[in-house]
Amino acid sequence: MKNTNSTDAFQELIDILGKRFASHMQRHRDLEWHAILQRLKQFPEKLHSLAEMERTGGEPDVLAHDVATDEYYFCDFSAESPSGRRSLCYDRAALQSRKEHQPSDSAIDLATAMGLEIITEEQYRLLQSLGEFDQKTSSWIQTPADIRKLGGALFCDRRYGHVFVYHNGAQSYYAARGFRGVVKI
Repeated sequence: MKNTNSTDAFQELIDILGKRFASHMQRHRDLEWHAILQRLKQFPEKLHSLAEMERTGGEPDVLAHDVATDEYYFCDFSAESPSGRRSLCYDRAALQSRKEHQPSDSAIDLATAMGLEIITEEQYRLLQSLGEFDQKTSSWIQTPADIRKLGGALFCDRRYGHVFVYHNGAQSYYAARGFRGVVKI
């Protein structure tokens, strides 16, 4: 978003999202942009999160629609884990546990600051059913409390034509690992 006026910047973002939605109808065949646009107008505060997703290279688009709640789920559709959200450990506890070579932030803290949730395994698998993502990178996913309590965290990627879920120490971070966010509107 190049404009400094927030109204102009948000209109530019809505235009980007609308074009992306129309260009990738195979992702959401049964959905109509005008209904999504109405939801965006009802919840303009969510535009900030979408703008942050766009700014950090996420290329947000609609992943799903929950009919029961009438919520649309936007998620990062960038081919690789968003470039502006890599080299992060999993959460604040992991960040604080590193005595040397601390990354700049954690995935959970950055997601929260952006108004996002980290993608779940189920959402990640849905994303992968719509294309091939993270073929060179990997993405942290929401980790169950029992795994996190033991010091681990989960991440996913696509290799050899398959989606894999792995574990690592939550304090680890790599240049090719980031996170994909989800915002409900």
